[in-house]
Amino acid sequence: MPRIGFASRLDTIQAAVLSEKLKIFPEEIAARDLIARRYADALKDVVTVPTVPAGLQSVWAQYTIRLAGGRRDTFAAALKADGIPTAIYYPIPLHRQVAYKQYPAGRAGLAVSERLAGEVISLPMHPYLDEPKQARIVEATRRALA
Repeated sequence: MPRIGFASRLDTIQAAVLSEKLKIFPEEIAARDLIARRYADALKDVVTVPTVPAGLQSVWAQYTIRLAGGRRDTFAAALKADGIPTAIYYPIPLHRQVAYKQYPAGRAGLAVSERLAGEVISLPMHPYLDEPKQARIVEATRRALA
């Protein structure tokens, strides 16, 4: 029977690397935030960009945009053709996954979750994404949506 859980295996080498990486974690978060702001400024007129409520901070593990319905597959293919990876982290809404089927959803279902599962896609995001590479991603994104 499927169960809700997580995989958290951390071997000694990974722990050693991550212990050192913690020293630069604040700088990496700041770099990710800068990258997210550049994406938002460059794409807010063509897609729905994520926002962070005032007083809160994101570590931007992903940068997920929302496209108008029915455009995602064509968009992903166009970026792939330009050598730019994309990701769809949750193509099946949680309430439709086996491990969560026992949890109730209203009679009308979860329409927003269903819709968003078909409209969101993530662009490359990491703290070492330099401006020229990001500009190339932005240009390809805008071209794919034109």
